[in-house]
Amino acid sequence: MKIHFVSSPLVVRYGETDQMGVVHHSNYLHYFEVARLEWLTQLGVSYNKMEEEGVMMPVISAQIEYKTPARFEDQLRIKIHLVDVPLVKMTFRYEVVNQKDELVCTATTVLAFMNAENRRPHRCPEAFKEVFAAVL
Repeated sequence: MKIHFVSSPLVVRYGETDQMGVVHHSNYLHYFEVARLEWLTQLGVSYNKMEEEGVMMPVISAQIEYKTPARFEDQLRIKIHLVDVPLVKMTFRYEVVNQKDELVCTATTVLAFMNAENRRPHRCPEAFKEVFAAVL
């Protein structure tokens, strides 16, 4: 898997852990979103501007495989791979590693482009598509 981006370290907060002292599974979706937004910002793509232009990007599918527990104060880095140039959907693959470079989990999310007014599928904005084509 060719890595297109590695996030800044995300430090696990106490409130993100469960009674067993491990990161609760639901938090990984938040970590992926933080990493995606960090990457978009680096690429010069404004998610906020896209929304202002009437395009939204909801997550329509998520799959996560947990390998090693992440714990309070671990420093996680999210490695992102964009699968292909987006048309109506974007597929991302992730690897999460801790400060020891141990694989914490792998995941895939699929986001759809959606018209904000009518909530119907929408083609990827051309400028956005060009940015990702250049990355691939």
